[in-house]
Amino acid sequence: MLKIYNFILIAALLVFVNRLTAQNLNLKVVGDTETKTSVIDSVGYKTSYKNYNSLGEELNSLKNKLARLGYIDTTIDSITKQNDTIFNAYLFLGKKIRRIRIQYDSTFNAELLNFVNHKKGDNFFELDIIELESSLNELNSKIAEQGDPFSSLQLTNISKLNSDLISADLKITNNQKRRIDKIIVKGYEKFPKSYVKRFLKLRTGKSFNLNAIRDKVELLQDLRFARKIKDPEVLFTKDSTTLYLYIEKTRTNNFDGFLGFGTNENTNRIEFDGYLDLRLINNLNFGETLNLFYKSDEIDQQTFRVDADLPYLFGSPVGLQVGLRIFRKDSTFLNANQYAKINYQISAKHRIGVGITSTNSTNLLENDTALLNDYTSNFYTLNYNHTKAQFYDPLFPINFWFDFSSGFGNRNNDFGKQTQSIFNLDTYKIFNLNNKNSVYTRFNGAILTSDDYLDNELFRFGGINSIRGFEENSLVANLYGVINTEYRYRLSSSIYVHSVLDAAYFENQITDTREKLFGFGFGLGLLTNAGLFRLNYSSGKSENRQFRLSDSKVHVSLTATF
Repeated sequence: MLKIYNFILIAALLVFVNRLTAQNLNLKVVGDTETKTSVIDSVGYKTSYKNYNSLGEELNSLKNKLARLGYIDTTIDSITKQNDTIFNAYLFLGKKIRRIRIQYDSTFNAELLNFVNHKKGDNFFELDIIELESSLNELNSKIAEQGDPFSSLQLTNISKLNSDLISADLKITNNQKRRIDKIIVKGYEKFPKSYVKRFLKLRTGKSFNLNAIRDKVELLQDLRFARKIKDPEVLFTKDSTTLYLYIEKTRTNNFDGFLGFGTNENTNRIEFDGYLDLRLINNLNFGETLNLFYKSDEIDQQTFRVDADLPYLFGSPVGLQVGLRIFRKDSTFLNANQYAKINYQISAKHRIGVGITSTNSTNLLENDTALLNDYTSNFYTLNYNHTKAQFYDPLFPINFWFDFSSGFGNRNNDFGKQTQSIFNLDTYKIFNLNNKNSVYTRFNGAILTSDDYLDNELFRFGGINSIRGFEENSLVANLYGVINTEYRYRLSSSIYVHSVLDAAYFENQITDTREKLFGFGFGLGLLTNAGLFRLNYSSGKSENRQFRLSDSKVHVSLTATF
């Protein structure tokens, strides 16, 4: 009856003033007490309107807002006209209801109540009235996540239990549960199906949950060769559910090369060194990666490496990685290393692998010695990798990298069999201080444990991708650790400058050497149409060598994406 009265009152007001010309109307709403007026003002309402329809709609909206706060008895007592443009509305709010008791039947899944703040009873739960709307929305969302996106909740049989508490029955309208019947990729139609199933973890036959689907599609930001064009869409028909993914292929093949030069300490002549690193990604639309690497340094050492990474073989979470690495030290020795690894992709960012590595080393000198001779070795390996990408930033696409590997095996040569183990760790992190400033830190290290060592099995490190300011691969060790740090300042979206501050420690048990090394310098990066151009100037210092500008190294590199 009160609702009919309010409707007639507002309608009469609109008819009465309809003859007035169109102009802004002002509204003042007053409660039955000063306290209630303060409540109305705290809720807020528009005070100026272009027409009378919008004024009436605002009063109804205000009543609904007050009801959500517990003033469910709110009525419009009267509306008076102060003059042609000012109206006063008087509202009766009544006593505030603070809690609601909601009854449910056996068809309701009571476990859903774990997602809302409630007090549970026997076939009912109680809520603060101000949390009613958000709680019902949360329950409806959880029901939708179980495959019923068209479910609805309704409160019926509302009645007062006392001055602070009302009661209502929960009515749930259920529909046929939906499952994903078909997944269609638009834009990049040849997007690998194994990545839909394993990387995005989207499969037909699964319960439909749009929020979960959107979260999974966001994983594309961790993928190099594809990106999301827009949010996924769904087509519902009477008996099927079709999911549409909008993806485009991105350019990810890259060519990386650098030219380094510095002064030879013995001849005082400028010598050059460099490398080529070619990476081909997803050219066959399987998500595969092919790497080809060649490096020649200033002390007559050459490195050649080729490997292939084949993820999600036959649609499974298992992948295969195989490779060959050849290292030649002038006319001293030649190492040929073959490896194969089976990887398991735990998630988009985590991967583990097990494999085997075999090395065949040949002494190129005329005579064998106790420290340099032919040998073969076999290691069983275990590897873990974690990657956090930020591909939205072309200057620094990887934010965090962690790669740990271990190997256990034997070395065989003319002097017998030797049990060995090997451990490698390579990790780096970019700390983004703000849009312009960041700090890059990296640790790279390895250790070979053995009762005795050969020179041709030790680690070679130093140079642009290790401790800067030293010749490429000029440092030999059975144990080493390198810390690289850079303070980076972004001049623009395509230019940055940085400092170079490196430190290293290594041990060589053959020469009984333990030494600390330091590298200092600066550099810059420039993103051009041809690729990312980088220039580094650095100088190294050891405990046995003073700092000299003449020993400084300059490295120029270009990483091109195609």
